[in-house]
Amino acid sequence: MSDGKRLNRDQIAKRVAAELQDGWLVNLGLGIPTLAVNYIPEGRDVLFHSENGIIGMGPRPDDADVDVDLMSAGKGAVTLVPGAAFVHHADSFAVARGGRLDAAILGAYQVADNGDFANWRLPNKHVGGIGGAMDIAVGAQRVFITMSQTDKDGTPKLVEKLTYPLTTRGCVTKVFTDMAVISISPEGFVLDEVAPGFTPGDIVERMAATLHVPGTVGTVAA
Repeated sequence: MSDGKRLNRDQIAKRVAAELQDGWLVNLGLGIPTLAVNYIPEGRDVLFHSENGIIGMGPRPDDADVDVDLMSAGKGAVTLVPGAAFVHHADSFAVARGGRLDAAILGAYQVADNGDFANWRLPNKHVGGIGGAMDIAVGAQRVFITMSQTDKDGTPKLVEKLTYPLTTRGCVTKVFTDMAVISISPEGFVLDEVAPGFTPGDIVERMAATLHVPGTVGTVAA
């Protein structure tokens, strides 16, 4: 394996944030996705949606400025941008189900090469619930997944077929891992970029599915 250093959570969030375009309405899931709000490129106006009823969610405040009544769906402290709105939970999901989300950034346990993903429960773990991820993923025009390339035991999370409970079928657009950026095409996984210090071969070794490697592969701007 090449002498590369895996991207940290903020670096993954910064890379996926670079994918967001001016004027988009974007849902942020739990974990790494919530960090994306801190890294919007200068000059881009991106509006963030939280499923608990915030449209216009801003970054986490300083600890001294936390308002315990202003939380994201993941119960993390947030701020509001000028013009932000609170809406009823049903209206929040009407936004998602109605196709009004330009993108959703979500976490996952596994992603399959046909765009299926699993993010709500591990096998044999009878805890947790699917929450709003299914509705959000189906309704969003694009679904970006942030995750590690492998689990703590080194088992690949990018697979030919899911072995974890399904969240949504055929919806994932791109996956942003701690080692690479990988698109999903009709032919399966396609390598777009590798993290500094890694090679395409390093990524192939950490896949449980075929990875198509084009002639030119970029490097993640970490």
